Amino acid sequence: MVEPSQIALPLCARMPAGAQRIVVGSANRAAIEALQGPMRWPFHVAVLTGPPRSGKSLLGRWARSYHGEGGLDVIDDAEQLDETALFHRWNAVQQGGSREGEALLLIANSDPLGGGWRITLPDLASRIGGSLQLAIRPPDDEMARELILAHAEQRGLSLPDGAADYLVPRTERSFAAIEALVAAIDRISLERQTPATMSVWRAALEVLHGPEQQRLF
Repeated sequence: MVEPSQIALPLCARMPAGAQRIVVGSANRAAIEALQGPMRWPFHVAVLTGPPRSGKSLLGRWARSYHGEGGLDVIDDAEQLDETALFHRWNAVQQGGSREGEALLLIANSDPLGGGWRITLPDLASRIGGSLQLAIRPPDDEMARELILAHAEQRGLSLPDGAADYLVPRTERSFAAIEALVAAIDRISLERQTPATMSVWRAALEVLHGPEQQRLF
């Protein structure tokens, strides 16, 4: 089970040193816990969906590394794959494991049960619909704080104490918006050749959202 607020990548030597870490929070904790036990998935197949920039591909790489070679077949952007080819990959797992792994994780931008991922092949639609559905939700305030700090650390951006507490109520609760905010703070700090203090935070918020006082949630 997942205990810490962050799990570091790599979890094994097969991942490159310095790989991006995963922030664990209310939005993705259930999905991460499920990814650790693919033999418990219905038909040994799961579908992982989530909003843009929510770390779906990163979780797929972590899960594949976590289970080692031959443990998990991961297909990113599964909705872009030819449906007949995807149907064969699903069936291969049922017949004792595909050449890539004994279980199959499909990563998609749209929920196949919600109508966003339109599967035209009836047999494939029923099989995908019967697989385990995992969804990454929007981050809550606590996770948003951790994401701000993680993105800053990844960029080598030093944020003073209290930065995340100031920024969270003033920006949109989405993975993409949080990533864009930290990128804007980093860019403005570099352009001004000054540390990322409150004046830089305010400038980044105004660039992304308009005047700060109009963007309090």
